[in-house]
Amino acid sequence: MIDRTKLNWEKIRQLPTVNAMLDEEYGKEGTPTREAFKREAYAYYTGQILEQARKDAGLTQSELAEKVGSNKSYISRVETGRTEPKVSTFYRIAAALGLSVELIPA
Repeated sequence: MIDRTKLNWEKIRQLPTVNAMLDEEYGKEGTPTREAFKREAYAYYTGQILEQARKDAGLTQSELAEKVGSNKSYISRVETGRTEPKVSTFYRIAAALGLSVELIPA
């Protein structure tokens, strides 16, 4: 157990925040480099969700590709975030994995 009384809170407060680190690495919110990073991060995150769903469904990339009319290489690129599927393809992938997609007005 950590003795919180021995922590140097002043040093801890001086640590950079995640947003500050992202600002330094990719630029401030709204800049082209930060927006590109966000797009890539969302593509990767979505790919990871689809990969886990595919594994949970007990399917190989080849089997999923066959179900959606694609190929293994394409599924691999989607799962690693290197490519983003068209909306229609995304819905076919989701349906093949037993996932639902819900669109809610903001």
